Amino acid sequence: MSLWLTHPLFIPSLVVGITILLWATSLLPEFITALLFFAVAMVAKIASPDVIFGGFASSAFWLVFSGFVLGIAIRKTGLADRAARALSSRLTDSWPLMVASVVLLSYALAFVMPSNMGRIALLMPIVAAMAKRAGINDGTRAWYGLALAVGFGTFQLSATILPANVPNLVMSGAAEGSYGIHLNYLPYLLLHTPVLGWLKGAVLIVLICWLFPGKPHAPRDLTPSEPMSGDEKRLAWMLAVVLLLWVSESWHGIGPAWTGLAAAVITLLPRVGFINGDEFSTGVNIRTCIYVAGILGLAITVTQTGIGSAVGEALLQVMPLDAEKPFTSFLALTGITTALNFIMTANGVPALYTTLAQSFADATGFPLLSVIMIQVLGYSTPLLPYQASPIVVAMALGKVPARAGMLLCITLAAATYLILLPLDYVWFSVLGKL
Repeated sequence: MSLWLTHPLFIPSLVVGITILLWATSLLPEFITALLFFAVAMVAKIASPDVIFGGFASSAFWLVFSGFVLGIAIRKTGLADRAARALSSRLTDSWPLMVASVVLLSYALAFVMPSNMGRIALLMPIVAAMAKRAGINDGTRAWYGLALAVGFGTFQLSATILPANVPNLVMSGAAEGSYGIHLNYLPYLLLHTPVLGWLKGAVLIVLICWLFPGKPHAPRDLTPSEPMSGDEKRLAWMLAVVLLLWVSESWHGIGPAWTGLAAAVITLLPRVGFINGDEFSTGVNIRTCIYVAGILGLAITVTQTGIGSAVGEALLQVMPLDAEKPFTSFLALTGITTALNFIMTANGVPALYTTLAQSFADATGFPLLSVIMIQVLGYSTPLLPYQASPIVVAMALGKVPARAGMLLCITLAAATYLILLPLDYVWFSVLGKL
């Protein structure tokens, strides 16, 4: 015991362990835990300031920040509300069509609105209005299904779009900080969308229709939308340019974070932009930004201090990672991610898993980038609602009981691991990633 107390990794491991425990148990608000990590890590001198505060220099931090700013502008101008109404107003003729429209709308908005929380805050009142027009009342199983469609569609399906999900950004920042690997928009989309986007979306629609049946009726009268305002038109054009730059990143080399930051700056400019200082101060969730910076700083600290290598060596002793058995290794890596999800929740999993990726790659013979990508299936498939904060928020806004959320979580997870995981392995193999 005394030898361990004098080990050079004891204090760094203690600081990291307590930070993870506080995030996992929510004994303190997440941003306060992040600030506590910064303070204690600096006082204890477990790493240099550029390592501990490295999250603030990460592209992931600035993409989260710009996502909040753009989300404020989209809501203020009414552009998102107009788009949602246009897409959903005639999709209430049947229950499967209505559920599918909500899931697809949640997924589609992820391409132009990076913030999970922003999309949920925007969609919930719109979906509630659509449900009311279709004769679906609050507190019914059908309404629970629609509210969960927003939460699950927003969080789980957006994992296939690099800038649209906080765990994705944490993974991207950790990969960049730990290995110098820069993830690109289109290759990431191609790798994950067919199985974790399209097929998982279809499974989600089927399960909601089965577990939460409903009988909507088409609304008889719909108030026509007013013509687009000048601000809506300008913002729509700007978002189209941003999306084009995100998709074409491999050609021009400008990362999504810096494209988003430039758009956010334009949004804030006097007379040219769309929001003022007061709206910025009340609308941008600085707490979440600090939390993301804390997670990224923790990930870099784990790598630089050697904690990641030590934990990786311990896991290598107990997990069935074998270069001769690729499917077993694929399954084991997904299992590691799932287990970490119970402890760290989805936002924190990539911070630790990514720092261990090199050890996993050496044991399995998989390319390092592929090992990093395998975790997406695990952290995007929570077994319980608390593991994904956007789902918890959607349930709270929709007043969905915990039992209903747990039922869909467990059922979708079972379908994912039994059906989609083998298909994901095949898709990785087809693309030559394994």
